[in-house]
Amino acid sequence: MPAVIQLPAGKALTVRAAADVFLDSLGNPNTVRNYAIGVGKIAERLGEGRPLVSVADDEIGEALELLWGTSAVNTWNARRASVLSWLGWCGERGYDGPAVPVWAKRLTPPDSETPARSKMAIDRLIARREVHLREKTLWRMLYETTARAEEILGVNIEELDLAGRRAPVRGKGARPRTRRRGAIREDFVLETVYWDAGTARLLPRLLKGRTRGPVFVTHRKPGPGKVVSARDICPDTGLARLSYGQARMLLDEHTALGGGPGTGWDLHEWRHSGLTHLGEGGASLLMLMAKSRHKKPENVRRYFHPSAEAIAEVTSLLAPSDGRR
Repeated sequence: MPAVIQLPAGKALTVRAAADVFLDSLGNPNTVRNYAIGVGKIAERLGEGRPLVSVADDEIGEALELLWGTSAVNTWNARRASVLSWLGWCGERGYDGPAVPVWAKRLTPPDSETPARSKMAIDRLIARREVHLREKTLWRMLYETTARAEEILGVNIEELDLAGRRAPVRGKGARPRTRRRGAIREDFVLETVYWDAGTARLLPRLLKGRTRGPVFVTHRKPGPGKVVSARDICPDTGLARLSYGQARMLLDEHTALGGGPGTGWDLHEWRHSGLTHLGEGGASLLMLMAKSRHKKPENVRRYFHPSAEAIAEVTSLLAPSDGRR
């Protein structure tokens, strides 16, 4: 557990002070080194002596664009993730400030740059003793379901079918939010994901008798200034749903060992690796589409790697019958 940091009281938190207390709260030296680059440069660009509350969202986005807008996709995503975690951390502790604007989006790495991790590498990472049960369960579930990280992070316990090893997720095809009588209503496309024995063994241990609320939660309750929806809070423990940015930071912390910023694994790699291994194992194109919930064959074709034996078997269907020469 990282040390508890005493934040300055009685006065507005400056940009520099906010950056320092956030970095001091990170326990892993590799994470501190990686995140210090993004957070430090953004703080310099914004003006270190300014009150954090005076910074606008668009200023954050513009600073990101100026510093790393022309960098590689992984570098942009790593820097953006560090700033997202920093600002989220401050907000959870009751310090008003900016957020990363919606238009400064996380970029999807090109397919050629998204590695498929080997089964051995995946098993070794999840088996490491220093990896918390929450992360073990999340990573194994992402790999076995081949679901998107935001889909799995959004699942609640009451939605799990533990016996059937399945759960509905709010799929990527969600319709835009609509406004009705002044209230915002979200319409989602619900799709089903399935997991296997690895996730089935870990989930009951993670839940520890909890029967409602988010499956994956933070280890600390949100601060008094943090506004969290009822769905995103465990009603029994008061812990909040684990965010995408937090999950990304945790994965980077365990996989960027000895590497520079952006060298850790990306959450998308679990989905990519799972589908690749299914394709290498002989899964048909239609089965891969059903598993991944892709709508277009061209989007899943890169995972389709039929073996020589499978090709020989299907070719045998073209052979003449015994009665013909």
